[in-house]
Amino acid sequence: MAVVGVVGTLGASLLTQSRADRTKRMEMEAAAEQRREERDHAEALLQAERARNRAEESIALRRACYITFNTTARQYLTAQVDFMHALCNGTGVEAALEQLEARRTTLRESYAEAQMIVPLQVMAVAGAASRRLNAGYGRLKQIAASTSYNQEDLDNFETGIEQSWALLSEMRQQMRFDLGVDTEPASGTDL
Repeated sequence: MAVVGVVGTLGASLLTQSRADRTKRMEMEAAAEQRREERDHAEALLQAERARNRAEESIALRRACYITFNTTARQYLTAQVDFMHALCNGTGVEAALEQLEARRTTLRESYAEAQMIVPLQVMAVAGAASRRLNAGYGRLKQIAASTSYNQEDLDNFETGIEQSWALLSEMRQQMRFDLGVDTEPASGTDL
């Protein structure tokens, strides 16, 4: 009987030790799982922060590009109008032509930058505006090169300027929409 008591005591202590070891192992596994979840959560937060930073940088980059492109496009069109007026008046033609060429070059540079940054829906409108401006430039150069241009040629060109301003307005509205300044692309208004 004493043997049974000793075996019972030893068995109880082995059973207690086994349970303690299992409990400890479960606690360690739970702690390891918690650390893994905390690492995963920290990694997810880091990825979200990086994505937010990339989005903010992208918007800042597009905003700067839009400001430059919008400004240069407006200046290019204004230079065309100035050149047209110089041709009409017959004064300051050379200075107006130099300004027109400088504005054209500046627009080309900002357009090249926009091609690398701007989303397709905005680029479609910017491309249409750029093509319209370049067509106006070409027409003005034809008028200026002609020895017999008349007021009707310039009047026809002036009529087309309204279309150019409308395209610039549409382009600017698409840019504002893309930046989140406006909640929907506006139509037909000049901002």
